[in-house]
Amino acid sequence: MRYGVVLFTSDRGISPAEAARTAEEAGFDSFAVPEHTHIPVRREAAHPGTGTGELPDDRYLRTLDPWVALATAASVTRRITLSTAVALPAEHDPITLAKTIATLDHLSGGRVVVGTGFGWNTDELADHGIPGGRRRTALREYLTAMRALWTQDEASFEGEFVSFGPSWAWPKPVRAGHVPVLLGAGGTERNLAWVVRHADGWITTPTERDIAERVRHLRELWTGAGRDGAPEVVALAGKPDPGTLTAWSDAGVTEVLFGLPDAPAEDVIGYIHRLAERVGLTSGAPGSP
Repeated sequence: MRYGVVLFTSDRGISPAEAARTAEEAGFDSFAVPEHTHIPVRREAAHPGTGTGELPDDRYLRTLDPWVALATAASVTRRITLSTAVALPAEHDPITLAKTIATLDHLSGGRVVVGTGFGWNTDELADHGIPGGRRRTALREYLTAMRALWTQDEASFEGEFVSFGPSWAWPKPVRAGHVPVLLGAGGTERNLAWVVRHADGWITTPTERDIAERVRHLRELWTGAGRDGAPEVVALAGKPDPGTLTAWSDAGVTEVLFGLPDAPAEDVIGYIHRLAERVGLTSGAPGSP
């Protein structure tokens, strides 16, 4: 089971480059960032954590662009995977987003993983022309269209939200035109079935802990659909709990992402080293997260 960190980026505190470099040096396997293009002041969509229009903190208003943030991280690292937890492709033009992701993958040596979501903030989606009730269709079309641009010499797509004729687009992603795509969403039957049809794996929500049965069911669906291998399963965690980590490993979780604190750079750096010590990656620094 691999370990990574996720930084809820903002225009304060540690930079993505410094956090990613520190995480790589400490032995972590991946570095992830989230995405919100903007937060409409008029709030109708309920946050999944608060259950209301109230946001947990103001970082939602200050989130950095994920692809620019990961590009800065790519420039100071060599090994660590660069991922999103999660990005919102339907809030972009799919042709230019495909180019952005392929370019980052090309320049980083094939280290990009796209963690994506449907988008809980339907107010935000609406400003990008995506009706809340059609966000699943929009995401499916965006991913299919981007994959066409990544893998085909002359790509085209015709759908409800995306349409373009035969086109050339390079660079292609490093791994034979493939960029792994994971769906970040609750482990419902509907969402797990969506993973099997349209993604390469599943990212849990921060509140899900007892996921063994869901992972087992996802694998059954995966095999039943004739998919090769096994799905990636990334579990979001807070502080490391040995019992939980053991249970997740036994269940088939392939990676755990630990959230980093919203704190000054020196505090986050210390936290990363102590976290690495707790999960057995390095000797770390004194203390524990």
